[in-house]
Amino acid sequence: MRSYKLLFIFIVLSKCLLAQDSIQKYRKEKSILDYSPTENKGRIIALSSTMGLVYSGAMIGLNELWYVNYPRSSYHLFEDSGEWLQIDKCGHAHSAYSVSQNLYHVFRWMGLNQKKSAVFSSLTGFLAISSIEIYDGFSAEYGASLSDLGANAFGSVLALSQNLAWGQQRIQMKQSVHLDKYPGGDLGTRAKDLYGSSLIERAFKDYNNINIWLSVNPAKFTPKWKHAKWISFAVGYGAGNLYGGYTNVWTTKDGIKHDYSNVKRYRKFFISVDYDLTQIKTRSRVLKATFNVLNMIKLPAPAIEFNTLGQVIVHPIYFLNLDIPFYLKK
Repeated sequence: MRSYKLLFIFIVLSKCLLAQDSIQKYRKEKSILDYSPTENKGRIIALSSTMGLVYSGAMIGLNELWYVNYPRSSYHLFEDSGEWLQIDKCGHAHSAYSVSQNLYHVFRWMGLNQKKSAVFSSLTGFLAISSIEIYDGFSAEYGASLSDLGANAFGSVLALSQNLAWGQQRIQMKQSVHLDKYPGGDLGTRAKDLYGSSLIERAFKDYNNINIWLSVNPAKFTPKWKHAKWISFAVGYGAGNLYGGYTNVWTTKDGIKHDYSNVKRYRKFFISVDYDLTQIKTRSRVLKATFNVLNMIKLPAPAIEFNTLGQVIVHPIYFLNLDIPFYLKK
């Protein structure tokens, strides 16, 4: 889960620009931020140009920051579907979903109808995230990944299918980050080398502490939940004890081999409550934009973890380092 996260800059900007639902239902006057009732050529030209510039700048910056110092090769594929217990694939799906969903509202703002916005946004989101496979394919260090493309497609189709069917997201894909401490010694050094130490680095790269969630809002399926529209339920996936792509064996630059095969890699599965902040009514555009940005994140809530170590763990507040877990089964 590396450099494609740069495209999240566009996500945040679009969230701040366009509230997920037009707020004109709360106001009599129309605002420039409301969806256009018809295709608006001025908006289409302005936003298309802006998106093109942002995308071009992100790709150029990505090349300079990540790929320029790595040797190049002829274009080739790389099979990495088994790496990192698929946490990186979940990250690809989440990024493609988030970009596609945010672009949907940008296209609606331009005046495109529901169907056109759904199709164009998901196609654009998929191509934007997947274009990084071009860099990977020409990099001797990596290679284009078909499984990455499959994950990108899943995220974009998840947004597409719901926008076509309902014009809204009833099942949302979110991400959360945790800051569990690593042990000292070789493992701690290895984790720092792989994932960094700052919150920003770990939020983008720490496969042991990134979880991807599917959050379902019952109120969008049945009127019985109309008095609790902001309550959702979520299932999550994560992993632990990952100190390498496939194994916990590595060799340092000094040629020293470290074998920690005895540290078992494992998968985590979660059930939790969640919040759909887009369902909180407000007349404030600032709050509306803030809620939409925060809605990309699985916010603090109790969670129960089941993992392949055989453990059952209750997390009273599962978020960053706020948690004090207790074990129902060790």
